[in-house]
Amino acid sequence: MSSAHTTAFLLWARRSAEHQAESGRSEEPSADTIDSQTVKASANAQAETVGYDGNKKIKGRKRHIAVDTLGMLIVLGVSAASLADSPVGRQVLDHVAYQAPSVSKAWVDGGYNAKVVDHGADLGIDVDVVRRDQNAGFTVLPRRWVVERTFGWFMLHRRLTRDYETRQESSRAMIHWSIIGIMGRALTGNSTPT
Repeated sequence: MSSAHTTAFLLWARRSAEHQAESGRSEEPSADTIDSQTVKASANAQAETVGYDGNKKIKGRKRHIAVDTLGMLIVLGVSAASLADSPVGRQVLDHVAYQAPSVSKAWVDGGYNAKVVDHGADLGIDVDVVRRDQNAGFTVLPRRWVVERTFGWFMLHRRLTRDYETRQESSRAMIHWSIIGIMGRALTGNSTPT
C-alpha cells in the first residue's frame, strides 16, 4: 500500500473510532461479521490472481471482509475466487485478532466449517455460524445482514461492481477508497447525490 493509501486508511480508522463513539458504542469493536463476495475479474487481471468459484459460477476474485457491528471494515483481503472460504476465514480471523484485539465474537455463514470455529476459539474469538433456513425462502439473517449491507455499499461504487484492477493491491485500495467515502458521508450526515 502506498503512503497515500496508508494515510487515507489511517484517517478512515480514526474516523471509524469517532463514528463508533458518536453512536454510543465503545471505540474498539467487540464483535464482527465475516463473509466473502465473488466478483468477475477483468481480462487484464493477473492470471495467477483469478480463479473459478464453482458455487457462484463466476471466474474472478473473492473479497474477504470482517466488519464491525456498524458495517465498517476491520479486515479486507482479496484472493482468487477459487479459494474456499474456510482456509481464508482462518487468515481473516488472524488479522482480526491482530488489528482489533478487543473482538471476542464473530458471526459467519454456513460456508465456514468447524476448523474456523476452532481456530477462532484458539484466538479467543467465539465464532457463531448463522445458518439459513432452507424452507423459509428469503429472510434477513440475524447479525449477518450487516456484512451483506457493506457488500451492497460496495456495489454503489461502479468501479467495484467488477474487479477491473490488474493487481490485488489495487483492488484493496479501491475498496478502501470507497469505504472512506462511505465513512465520510456517515460522519457528516451527507447523502450520495443522485
